[in-house]
Amino acid sequence: MTEKKFNPKKLKKLNNPERLKDIPPEYIQSRINLANPKVLVEIGAGTAFFSKAFQEMYTGSVIYACDLSQIMLDWIEENITPENPDVIPVKTEESALPLDDGLADLVFTINLHHELEDHLAVLKEANRLLKPGGTFFVADWLKKEMDEGPPQNIRFLSSEAADQLTQAGFEKVRAYDDGMPKHFLVVGKKPK
Repeated sequence: MTEKKFNPKKLKKLNNPERLKDIPPEYIQSRINLANPKVLVEIGAGTAFFSKAFQEMYTGSVIYACDLSQIMLDWIEENITPENPDVIPVKTEESALPLDDGLADLVFTINLHHELEDHLAVLKEANRLLKPGGTFFVADWLKKEMDEGPPQNIRFLSSEAADQLTQAGFEKVRAYDDGMPKHFLVVGKKPK
């Protein structure tokens, strides 16, 4: 376990309802302005806490909750999927997801960007998964001193994440630093 990767033994921390105040799905929806996506993919879903929130917000959607950790995937299978069968756990490598090209309307990461070993490879994989015109967003910790979250030295500025999205082939990239108290949001579109 590197200093960058979340320790699966702390998975209960991921289910804290306060996280929905720190990273409100409604705020993100207001910035991505996406009407009725049918297929969503969360890369680094952990316990599918946010996967479930977005799947419920977009009624009738299916979400692939992707993670490296079998511990996390087993937890999703036991605790989320029985009541939310449209939240589907998927075992992945960091930058290789066993899903079809052009599958998704929305792909996203939340509090994952600072953990990645090869940002560009993961962003290109996200781009591959999207339908033409599909949306990708990354929400991660602001690069400033605070009492929680990862060490400041492994965090990114939103402008750095935005540049990475552009390098990965996304267009209409926008960065928001002011809508959430502890996190930034960067949004991009796959070209049509």
